[in-house]
Amino acid sequence: MTDHALNTGDVPRPGIGFVEKYLTVWVALCIVAGVALGHLLPGLFGAIAAAEVAKVNLPVAVLIWLMIVPMLLRVDFGSLAKVGTYWRGIGVTLFINWAVKPFSMALLGWLFVGWLFRPLLPEAQIDSYIAGLIILAAAPCTAMVFVWSNLTRGEPNFTLSQVALNDAIMIVAFAPIVGLLLGLSAITVPWGTLVLSVALYIVLPVIVAQLARARLLATKGQAALDALLARMQPWSLFALLATLVLLFGFQGEQIIAQPLVIALLAVPILIQVYFNSGLAYLLNRVSGERHCVAGPSALIGASNFFELAVAAAIALFGLNSGAALATVVGVLIEVPVMLSVVWIVNRSRGWYEQGAAVRNTMSTEKAEQ
Repeated sequence: MTDHALNTGDVPRPGIGFVEKYLTVWVALCIVAGVALGHLLPGLFGAIAAAEVAKVNLPVAVLIWLMIVPMLLRVDFGSLAKVGTYWRGIGVTLFINWAVKPFSMALLGWLFVGWLFRPLLPEAQIDSYIAGLIILAAAPCTAMVFVWSNLTRGEPNFTLSQVALNDAIMIVAFAPIVGLLLGLSAITVPWGTLVLSVALYIVLPVIVAQLARARLLATKGQAALDALLARMQPWSLFALLATLVLLFGFQGEQIIAQPLVIALLAVPILIQVYFNSGLAYLLNRVSGERHCVAGPSALIGASNFFELAVAAAIALFGLNSGAALATVVGVLIEVPVMLSVVWIVNRSRGWYEQGAAVRNTMSTEKAEQ
């Protein structure tokens, strides 16, 4: 197969939009707005925090659904039929996402938050920060990875099939992995709340999104689905930013008292991103996978479904918890750090394709033409 053949198909190849490109800026502004509003309007934020049913904060639940459902509408579970075509890249990414990333993040959390940075952080929130980092790493990216794949000229059908497979696995694996690592960290696992959060923020949104997707495609076609996604994207980002304002409204006093908290929590997240993306990239090279698959494989292995992580952290530990703050730090640094990984992947393509296994794969494919 030629590179052109690998990249055919009807999978859309999105670019990074203005709002997404400057997501870090908007998140920073939400931090300022949230802290200020939390200080000026404590009664309002107290009323929002009290609007709960079965430990589910209703205003936040609505915002989370507005974030998650548009992203799940993009996922075509029918693409799972193509998984075998990219078995090397699929295998590497599954290994990174489910056997390496959550455990490496737990280790980094214990090392940095639980030990090295412990004297600089509020003692009462140490375990909660570690829990937030674990939750962040246990949720593979669903939406933004399509953008990262496009920027590396990645194989779109691989990206789509990999995301669909990760979402299918996440339905059954997210809660056990989070529960296991929280238990190993000596953090009490609220299993009832964890299962409820999986049902509320993974299972139900997947069902709703897939039913809506199937109905729209059957009645109006792909163009109508693309148009709907374009209209919903601003609402999804608005919901994300509104959620962050609420979070920082509750976290304001802690942030003012400990201004280095965000920077310190960013350290293990940054190390985790570069470690997992680098490992995935190298394993793809050793296995002989093509660069157009290795690029998105490395990016999928490094990025996180931070919308789900934020929702789960809030459900498990509360709006004013260290866990919720730790997941938000992931949102803060997502765009700049992933763009740096994109740059590395693109700049190293020549080196990558000089690998013996990759050359053998390309020679075999050329001979089969």
